[in-house]
Amino acid sequence: MSVFALFALTVIPLIFTPGPDMLFILSQVMGKNAKAGMMATVGVCSGYLVHSILVALGIAAIIVSFPILFETIRWLGIAYLLYLSANLLKSVFSTKKLKIEQKSTSNPIKKGFFTALLNPKGMLIYFAILPQFIDKSGNTVSQGLILSLIFITLIFVVYCALSVIFAKITQKTQIDERKQKIIDGTSGGLLAAAATWLIIN
Repeated sequence: MSVFALFALTVIPLIFTPGPDMLFILSQVMGKNAKAGMMATVGVCSGYLVHSILVALGIAAIIVSFPILFETIRWLGIAYLLYLSANLLKSVFSTKKLKIEQKSTSNPIKKGFFTALLNPKGMLIYFAILPQFIDKSGNTVSQGLILSLIFITLIFVVYCALSVIFAKITQKTQIDERKQKIIDGTSGGLLAAAATWLIIN
């Protein structure tokens, strides 16, 4: 249990470090509410669950070993974030009347899933950090899955808490068209920053 506790203490600072996942979730909170941020968190955790399975099966090692494949995944992730950002920024410069009530029809869970799934940095965390806490003489698959579950649980708790806190900070009594454009522009900027973070790192 001490190994698992040490792992938790190691990854908590990484979770609190701003990155594409956190910026995406904050953009959802700004554009909608805390519930949207929590739903996006569920999607992000689901994406990392896929990374966990890939690591357990050893596929992550294959992906990282082939630079072209890894770069392809990386640029797909960047393109997806830029696509989400462009859609939000487009509404800022649009002369058409905004239909604010339709904002809730989008799916934060699906967006969060693909944001995490196409984020190769998450896979590198699994590939570089998780093995350091695995006893090679034991069942490596079960140990890897337990460590992954700890990581995903911590992400869920931290990001849900941040969603609630950030929603309280940015809560508006009434959202008119002008305020909605400002929110969309800020949210789009956050997603563009997340894509830039992936490009320069």
